[in-house]
Amino acid sequence: MPPLDALQLKTFVPAKDFALSKAFYTDMGFEQRSEHMDIAFFAFGESAFLLQNFYRPAHAHNMVMHLLVSDVQAWFAQMQSAQLAIKYASYGVRVTPLQQQPWGMTEFAVIDPCGVCWHIAQNTPGFKPVGRTPEPVQNLA
Repeated sequence: MPPLDALQLKTFVPAKDFALSKAFYTDMGFEQRSEHMDIAFFAFGESAFLLQNFYRPAHAHNMVMHLLVSDVQAWFAQMQSAQLAIKYASYGVRVTPLQQQPWGMTEFAVIDPCGVCWHIAQNTPGFKPVGRTPEPVQNLA
């Protein structure tokens, strides 16, 4: 049997206002690569998602995306430059301050026009975990 392979994992992100969300994600820095009916394919490098013209408040307000990047400060500067929180303020869009988290990530959050929360983060350089960490597995044979 040949080994299993996975090329990409994509999730479906809801949109309350499909046209507005397409503009928002383009402003955020994603590239819209295709669209068919009520689904638009967005990507940045190898990271991708499918924006769907579907909205349920409980779904959107409980959905969290995590985008791991190599330079979180550059992404934060892009969100500030694009003025997302200003341009889309009437739709509830927010961008939180950049913070170093105790779990070893430096991140900020973006809340999209329908309530989806995006954590954009990088691994904090030099982070050393404190407290309980996994012990090496010993071979008992």
